[in-house]
Amino acid sequence: MFVKGENFIVPNLKLKFSPTPLHVSSFMLGKQLSKMIIHNIIIELSFSLEIVSFVLAAYGNVGELKYLYFVIILFWYLSICVANTVLIVVIRVDIQLHEPMYILLCNLCVNQINVSTSLYPLLLSQMFSDSHEVTLPWCFLHMSSMYISGPAEFCSLAAMAYDRYISICHPLRYNVIMNTERVFFMILFVWIYSFLSVILSFSFIFSLKFCGTIIENVYCNHRLILRLSCFVSVHNFLSDIFFLFVSFFIPFTLISVSYVKILAVCRKTSTENKQKAVTTCVPQIVSVSNLFVGSIFQCIDSSVIVARLPVRIILSIYLFICQPMLTPFLYGFNLPKIRQSCKKLLFKKKQ
Repeated sequence: MFVKGENFIVPNLKLKFSPTPLHVSSFMLGKQLSKMIIHNIIIELSFSLEIVSFVLAAYGNVGELKYLYFVIILFWYLSICVANTVLIVVIRVDIQLHEPMYILLCNLCVNQINVSTSLYPLLLSQMFSDSHEVTLPWCFLHMSSMYISGPAEFCSLAAMAYDRYISICHPLRYNVIMNTERVFFMILFVWIYSFLSVILSFSFIFSLKFCGTIIENVYCNHRLILRLSCFVSVHNFLSDIFFLFVSFFIPFTLISVSYVKILAVCRKTSTENKQKAVTTCVPQIVSVSNLFVGSIFQCIDSSVIVARLPVRIILSIYLFICQPMLTPFLYGFNLPKIRQSCKKLLFKKKQ
């Protein structure tokens, strides 16, 4: 028995359907709608499943080498703390070193201890971790502390460059301009400025929603964290530009202007004054140069330069390895006054 209809025939109760363009378009529309619904469900699930920790995937599985790495990292961290602390103690004990340049140097050493304490305990704790997880609050605290040390370093060197500029270019007014109150105000300004630059640049990260947990580094890097966010906005790019401008470009400009004026004055002075200027300025120039190179490694994604993971890791932490140890040794063994004070402090009992 056949059942005839306008658009179909049913033989033996089995429908034979002839699709039309209208039916095809309806089917495609329904398929697109179902995809959109599934996509919205996935986004809602990602928001409902709140991420509470990140995984630092760059550690990998080092096996038995973790004991060797732990000893090396611990030795280097303790060496940084001891070297910088010794320099601070020497300047504090010796009354002859209670001058603006050495007080600013103490502040620089405090910053070296700060950045090392922000990084190395995390590296040590991850050596014996199987999951290499770090909670969001600890990750943000560690990242903020590290990033505060960046502008604090540049601003401290800018303050020291200004001190050298006043000392060499305006020696008769040096004691009036660089008095104790102004020096401590400069140190306070350095830390407030550094703190605000980080808060204004990266505070929005704390409220982001994340759709990933894998960070391809040994520490919490803000760029890698932003890649894990569910939404990407232009604010991410603008925050980087703002941080680079206020934290590096402005202090570096002040440092450059100070040393250009110092060099202009040194050309017209005697050989003895030139030698004195070189002795006091060379350590700062070397520190600024090393800091500039390390900052380039931080600003440029090293994965563009090299593909091997170990090399990328070394480039990313180069600044935190060299700069904290370079500062005390460069100033401690180069500046005659500090070298003599160190000898007095070390051999005082023997004498």
